[in-house]
Amino acid sequence: MDCCSTSSSLLTLSQALDKLLSQVEPVGQTEQIDLIQAADRITAQAITSPLNVPPFDNSAMDGYAVRRSEVTESAVLPVAGKAFAGQPFHGEWPAGSCIRIMTGAPIPAGTDAVIMQELAEVQENGVRFTSMPKPGENIRLAGEDIRHGAEVLPAGSKLGVAQLPLLASLGVDQVTVYRRLKVALFSTGDELQAIGQPLQEGQIYDTNRFAVRLMLEKLDCEVIDLGIIRDDEAAIREAFAKADAQADVVITSGGVSVGEADYTKQILDEMGKISFWKLAIKPGKPFAFGQLSHSLFCGLPGNPVSAALTFYQLVQPLLMKLSGYSQWQKPRQIKVKTTSSLKKTPGRMDFQRGILSSNAQGELEVKTTGHQGSHVFSSFSQGNCFIVLEQERGSVAAGEWVTVEPFNPLLES
Repeated sequence: MDCCSTSSSLLTLSQALDKLLSQVEPVGQTEQIDLIQAADRITAQAITSPLNVPPFDNSAMDGYAVRRSEVTESAVLPVAGKAFAGQPFHGEWPAGSCIRIMTGAPIPAGTDAVIMQELAEVQENGVRFTSMPKPGENIRLAGEDIRHGAEVLPAGSKLGVAQLPLLASLGVDQVTVYRRLKVALFSTGDELQAIGQPLQEGQIYDTNRFAVRLMLEKLDCEVIDLGIIRDDEAAIREAFAKADAQADVVITSGGVSVGEADYTKQILDEMGKISFWKLAIKPGKPFAFGQLSHSLFCGLPGNPVSAALTFYQLVQPLLMKLSGYSQWQKPRQIKVKTTSSLKKTPGRMDFQRGILSSNAQGELEVKTTGHQGSHVFSSFSQGNCFIVLEQERGSVAAGEWVTVEPFNPLLES
């Protein structure tokens, strides 16, 4: 019986991920870098605020600073001065008067409300207000957003567009982050040819390594690209030794199916502890994970879609945990109806590429990108999600409910 016809010999994706992550701890080394260089880096310690935000009481509106006890429906208050952002009012504030104030300007001492200018009638001898203010109206209090000493970002946060300007607004100019991961990458196979070189008889372009490199760079890893290694025992042994000496993680593409290249398994067994797994997923059944002398090892399948899928579902969370990122979450899944019929054989969880969109009624629906062969990499450029079909589910008719997993930023266009 073919191994794909039963799930007893195959690990589920969840089982494989649990085994993998249980053997991974974040890198311990850290460095202090300038904020301007910190995009996509992971904080190694919690960041607390060195000041209050806002740093002083200020006006939330263009209007007039008043003492509420002096405001009545008939009172006309002369304007004693003006307060602008960056130009506070420092003069004497006589009783029975108000101060013209602009948004962001410091609140003059004694103010207990700011009346917005739309509620003010400007007259020749002053201002009359058409509404009585509430205590503290339109006043932003110091520390109302962030208090001095409060935790702004926990350790393990990824620094991006939402986080870096926040830190800049606090005057933080340096952050302590985990060092970048070093990932060595190479492909194996006599049939592979470098991109841009003419193909010889029986050759194909090495798109897997290119795709994996792009994803590694998107995850802010330092990539050590060792190129294509031919099916030669000495060359493969040398490549693994070189990669293991330089990297935190070694990733290969191709040659991980048992029997496909016996010396690959033999070399890996000599250099470390390797688990060759067969996963109950399609595409991507052959996937290898283990530990070399100095690094972790991930062996991706040779088919392009299989390599990208196993990287996305398994290597991505591994790298996130190893990098120190503490906020990683499993990809979001939602239930929608499919407008396409979907072919499937029970036995493995199937990750078909789909196009998620809204119909004329504003309801989400999904359709297939077409042919789902593990060599059809164009399905990623056409699609924006995986249609995740359960392990024991068979073919699906149009109109049935399916689980959809939208691509995260690693695969988003």
